[in-house]
Amino acid sequence: MPELPVLNRNTELPPALASKRDRLLALLAGLDRVAVAFSGGVDSAVVAQAAVLACGDRVTAITAVSNSLAKGEVDAAAELARSLGIAHRVIETQEFQNPNYLRNAPDRCYHCKTELYSQLESLASLDLGTIVNGANLDDTGDYRPGMQAAAEHRVRSPLIEAELTKNDVRALARHWGLPVWDKPATPCLSSRIAYGLEVTPERVGRIDAAERFLRDVLGERELRVRHEAHDLARIEVPVTALSRLAANPLRERICRELRSLGFKYVTVDLEGFRSGSMNAGLPLVQLGSPSASS
Repeated sequence: MPELPVLNRNTELPPALASKRDRLLALLAGLDRVAVAFSGGVDSAVVAQAAVLACGDRVTAITAVSNSLAKGEVDAAAELARSLGIAHRVIETQEFQNPNYLRNAPDRCYHCKTELYSQLESLASLDLGTIVNGANLDDTGDYRPGMQAAAEHRVRSPLIEAELTKNDVRALARHWGLPVWDKPATPCLSSRIAYGLEVTPERVGRIDAAERFLRDVLGERELRVRHEAHDLARIEVPVTALSRLAANPLRERICRELRSLGFKYVTVDLEGFRSGSMNAGLPLVQLGSPSASS
């Protein structure tokens, strides 16, 4: 987590960030009603807070639930929406019924977001207004096929339009007193599964249980359990925590627990935690695609 300036509602934002904030509020104020694709992470929380400031009660937060959502996330999103004072709806998406999603090609996220935005479009037609998401400027530099789905469904990305980076988003969230300002990114559980390996409820459930166990025993917030072929678990933790994984009795306990969940092999990635590591093997032409996440 990068070190951020200590900001609150009583301190002035740096001029550059204040300008971006004003741009964000202005573009949201120009919308009649706003439907926020709301995961409860810092990005969508900032969009929701900005929408409340700009649009008042003309805002609805919508959280999608499926097998790929980690346990506890929907309750956390609902509580955050309540604290922001905005209406909150939960929908069930059906990407697990789509063979193109389950086959887990590099465009998996496109099919997931297409399902999400199709459902949101149906809700928006019920006078919920313009659909907005929490994509930020940094997301344009990675392989993100979900952004193509957003474009096809006319979903706005206010943080990108206002040129807010991830660091900007966290600083603004801290300034506004949002409790999730330092919450680690929580991409969908399917993003931990190696491309080409079928997405199944059993695999995402195994990943979720393994990550919850590791967070509990290690006390680390940012980690991943990557599900490789042959039921191999590749654990990513901060480099500073690597030595703890090799020391008994913790090493034996981790191996025993992950094997009980269905992993046959338990390994540790010596490079440590890094977001998007599943994209490392993709061709550079894909990684550089503007229309194109783990």
